[in-house]
Amino acid sequence: MLNAKQIAINAEQAIPDRVQEIIPSETHAVNGRALSKSAHASEEQILLGMGCFWGAERLFWKLDGVTSTSVGYSGGFTVNPTYQDVCTAQTGHTEVVQVVFDPSKIRLEDILTQFWQSHDPTQGMRQGNDVGTQYRSAIYCFNDEQERIALASRDAYQAALKAERITAPITTEIAQAGPYYFAETYHQQYLQKNPNGYCGIGGTGVCLPPWER
Repeated sequence: MLNAKQIAINAEQAIPDRVQEIIPSETHAVNGRALSKSAHASEEQILLGMGCFWGAERLFWKLDGVTSTSVGYSGGFTVNPTYQDVCTAQTGHTEVVQVVFDPSKIRLEDILTQFWQSHDPTQGMRQGNDVGTQYRSAIYCFNDEQERIALASRDAYQAALKAERITAPITTEIAQAGPYYFAETYHQQYLQKNPNGYCGIGGTGVCLPPWER
């Protein structure tokens, strides 16, 4: 049975916008790069939701070819939400990791392989013990080619799950990216700053084999 925080809202139900935008006051705690919502000209970015963003961000900043990461909120309605706002499940947002990468050094397919294998995309509005719409699985793309690759990867992972007798459908939301709002500074690279902090990452144990783009 769903609890109230697992029920999606619409724009009319969302809590009011906030005037103040959250701007992180520190550079990236791992590589020192200034956090930005824009990628450099030679880079691409994608937004990935896979439950609590603390552990998810650490997965991606470790990948060769990923040049920056940050955490924040996307996929919802309320402008400039705070963490407390998002936790009410009344903003429509999910927690996401912004992954900025150099496509000459790492393929989007490799990033998505990490995404699919590192969480359970069949759980709907939850991820493990983290329950609510803010923990839903999501891929927010910045162009049509990214979306095409994301959809192909989803279908490939669904087939891989089925081959392992996991019949639950993937519930991952795949769409073009809307506004991305930074989370508060203390959330950024949280597990670098707090090595023993909570990490809710856990996959299905099913690998994603190579697939046709």
